[in-house]
Amino acid sequence: MSDRRNRYERVALVTGSTSGIGLAIAQALILDGWMVALHGLGAAQEIDSVLMQVASQVGFSNMPRHFHADLRSPEQARGLVSEVESKLGRVDLLVNNAGIQHTSRVEDFPTSKWDEIMAINLSAVFHACAAALPGMKRRNFGRIVNIASIHGLVASAEKAAYVSAKHGVVGLTKTIALENARSNITCNAICPGWVRTPLVEAQVHHRMSAMGLDHDAAERTLLAEKEPSQRFTTTEHIASAVAFLISEAGSNITGISLAMDGAWTAQ
Repeated sequence: MSDRRNRYERVALVTGSTSGIGLAIAQALILDGWMVALHGLGAAQEIDSVLMQVASQVGFSNMPRHFHADLRSPEQARGLVSEVESKLGRVDLLVNNAGIQHTSRVEDFPTSKWDEIMAINLSAVFHACAAALPGMKRRNFGRIVNIASIHGLVASAEKAAYVSAKHGVVGLTKTIALENARSNITCNAICPGWVRTPLVEAQVHHRMSAMGLDHDAAERTLLAEKEPSQRFTTTEHIASAVAFLISEAGSNITGISLAMDGAWTAQ
């Protein structure tokens, strides 16, 4: 029997891809013919449910594979890339999307939360890139897209760890782009403003409780504070941006931070 890996001409690893932005990116890639390695923590039943959800959207002909790794661990972050390469043959596209959030003033910020956010939101990005780059260099092709945040470009109060980590991702993106500028490897960051994801939904619910607002009013106040367009960026918008950055048209775009923020940073 021939090695199944030989079937996969384009392989993408998308971290944090069992919900939200990562799942939308994964689904778009599958529809475009990529073999996608999904990643995310969760019980087997939850993962099976996600896989069936993907199949209902994109069909069963190119089902993704799921890989488990705790990105708080450098060894597991690097091992995730190695496992995908071992089982699927290669990693041509790495999308670093996994991330967590915690809000608190600096003097009250729990050390454990700081360490956890920095590990997942920044260090895991470094370790995954470091593990994927050698294979990309051997094949003289690679695309890396880091899902940063508008908080990689500007700050907000009570988000010290998240803002610090995302600024770090933007800097790391530039460094990788410079180190590989003469190769056929690009590295870019996408910096969304408000996106309707579970992470943002938690902030909406916090506003509902703290300000006594209904859901729609809480969303409006969230948008009004920062985003002049008064509109959420959608996960599909971000998936489309990824598709452009990894396309032939984007082959000489590297080291950028693409703000998708409804004019947030134009102010």
